[in-house]
Parts: sequence; structure tokens; C-alpha cells
Amino acid sequence: MACESSSVKPAFLLLLCFLLGAASAQLSGTFYSTSCPSALSTIKSIVSSAVSSEARMGASLLRLHFHDCFVNGCDASILLDDTANFTGEKTAGANNNSVRGYEVIDKIKSHLENSCPGVMSCADILAVAARDSVVALGGPSWRVLLGRRDSTTASLSTANSDLPSPTLSLSGLISAFSDKGFTAKEMVALSGSHTIGQAQCLFFRTRLYNENDINATFATSLKENCPSSGGDNNLSPLDTTSPTHFDNAYFKNLQTQKGLLHSDQQLFSGGSTDAQVNTYSSNSATFMTDFANAMVKMGNLSPLTGSSGQVRKNCRKVN
Repeated sequence: MACESSSVKPAFLLLLCFLLGAASAQLSGTFYSTSCPSALSTIKSIVSSAVSSEARMGASLLRLHFHDCFVNGCDASILLDDTANFTGEKTAGANNNSVRGYEVIDKIKSHLENSCPGVMSCADILAVAARDSVVALGGPSWRVLLGRRDSTTASLSTANSDLPSPTLSLSGLISAFSDKGFTAKEMVALSGSHTIGQAQCLFFRTRLYNENDINATFATSLKENCPSSGGDNNLSPLDTTSPTHFDNAYFKNLQTQKGLLHSDQQLFSGGSTDAQVNTYSSNSATFMTDFANAMVKMGNLSPLTGSSGQVRKNCRKVN
């Protein structure tokens, strides 16, 4: 389609050209190949070391990228500390005392500022670190398009409204992801990220003690570490089978009612996504491919490009 060749365009063509331009968003797989050639290897090295020291960090870095992108796009707004002008996103319900990995991002940024100052954005660091974390734990790789820039503000209210809650119903999950342009199939694939990582007792206690679609032996095994009162911060793995390996065991667990969170088990509860769970449970390669493709799509949510935003020198504060 010739978006540049014609000086006179009907309105629908102008709109389509605009949308295509926004979709491509000037992101490129080779964005830093000359300006900061060591960027990708630096990130991979630091992420690999962090995950080797603590496997859970891989899940934390993946979640950090997700919680960034779902709030006004992939712009590193989640990394900003509160200021006199705005309250950041770190204290949002889904993030407070829960999201972690900030120090790993700081370390990466510090290294990159030494080797190529003012070049690589914090938003791009988050996107690459998420991919490298999945790979470090045995999951698929994907080509991360680069060129995002960093926001100059953050939104606590949008974080509170747009980040999916672990108490959501299936229809609520489908709606929350649809609002960001994802199909139900892509939502199920992205939920497979819960094959790694852990959750606090606070977020699954109600399921443990009040819900019926939970394996009785599984529930009993969890109650010791998650009492009916107290122990809010006690951790349990989201995938009890292989909590530090990125595989399709999460979906097999759902088939036997061993989903840790209410929102997990909703994916296999007699509803419209049961078939997709069955597919991923029986075909690991299909899950890995769909997950990687959905991650590329998520990484392209409303990036700031060109002269929009800035490249922060310190990911925690605006320049």
C-alpha cells in the first residue's frame, strides 16, 4: 500500500496509514547494533547471572515487563519512583510488595550507561530482560524489536484499573486482555507464564479455603504454608510440578484442578478456553510458539518512539 506516494488520500486510507505507522512504531531488531553493540550481550549476561543465583528472578523480570506494558504501553513507567508531581505505579494493588527485580534492571542500566551513555532505554531493557529470563529457564526465544523510549510520568490509577487481578473470572480475563488487543487464545498462552514464579498466600487463600474446583490433596499440601489467617506473604509456586522450568506443566496442572490462583483455574473450568488448555497440555511446541508470538505482540503495546518520551539515565527517575 502506498502510504507515501499519493498526496491526496481518502480519509479511510489516511487512517489506515496512520494505524500501520503506529503498529510498526519504528521498532527494529537492529536498533542498537551500531549505537550500543554490546547492549544485548550485556543484558543476557546480567540476567543469566541473576537467574542462576535465584531462579525466581526470571519470573520476576518477565512479570515486570508485563506489568509495564499493560499500563499505558511498554514505556518503563513501572520503574519510576514517586515524585512530588505524580505517584508512581509501584504501590498499585498488583505491584505493591509483589513486583520485584528492580535492582537487576538498575544493574543493567548502570553497565550500559558506562559503555554507551544515554542510548538504550529502560523500556527496551525490560523487554530484552523478559525474553532472556524465559530462555534462561528453558523456554522459547523470540526476536525483541527495539527502539522504545521511556515515559516521563506514571499512573497509579491506570495500574490499578488495567492490571488483571488474580480473582478475575474467565470473562473478566478475556475482557482485560481484549482491552489490550489480545485474543482469548493469546490470553491463555500468556497465562502460561505461570509455569514459573511464585505467589503470596494473600492472593490464593480464598481459593484454598472457599472454592470447590481445587484438587483436595493439592489444597491440603498448601494449607500448612498458607493458614486461614496470617502468613500473607508466604510463597507457593504457581506451577507445583516444575516451578523453575519454563514448560507446559502449568496447563497439565489445570487439567487436574491444581491451578494456584482463582484466575489460573478459570482457564479450565468448563468454559470456552478449556480446549486451548488441552492443546497446550498435549503439545508443548504449540504453547512455546504461541507464547513467543504473544510476547512479541505484548512488547509492541503503544511504545513511545522517535522524539516522544526520553531515554532515562536512571530508570527510577525522569532525566
